[in-house]
Amino acid sequence: MRKEYDFSKAKKNPYAKHLKKQVTIRLDGETMSFSPPKLARISKTSVITLNAPLTKVFPLFGPIKEKEWAFGWEPEVLYLTTDLVEEHMIFKTRSHHEHEPDFLWTVSKYHPDSAFIEYTVFAPERLWWITIKCREGKSRETTEAEITYTYTGLTEKGSATNQKALETMFRRELKDWEEEINHYLDTGKRLEHS
Repeated sequence: MRKEYDFSKAKKNPYAKHLKKQVTIRLDGETMSFSPPKLARISKTSVITLNAPLTKVFPLFGPIKEKEWAFGWEPEVLYLTTDLVEEHMIFKTRSHHEHEPDFLWTVSKYHPDSAFIEYTVFAPERLWWITIKCREGKSRETTEAEITYTYTGLTEKGSATNQKALETMFRRELKDWEEEINHYLDTGKRLEHS
């Protein structure tokens, strides 16, 4: 390529005037006032205290080990190359809402050295992230787990479902999780619900 070009002897394209056409588009008021839906994002965090050391507690937040303590938790593994958990493993679970198909999950982040796991969950009209960060409790024999649910609605219906899901999940500030996990840690058995 040259650094400069001389266009002083250039000719206009004789066909350019034939390429331009005038177009009229009639838009009604509703179309003119359209704005894309605003996505709603809501989030809530709780901290629970578990009666065992960090090294014993953190693995219980993996999708396979969670079956040992969580009543009704039955993940169907779709992709996994190890025995229990790995970043980017994929699984599905049944929806808790009649109008939704199964939920598709992935372990989006997994850092066992820092006791951190994040899930991303997909449904047609919404998605959400669940992050769990564990740390040593006030004594070496306890663990604090900080659990955050962050929901994003992709439609108004999805946002409404998210609001109900968040309220249901945090009805007891995750003390139900605390009770179930501590029962398992104490007895080695899942706490059965009636």
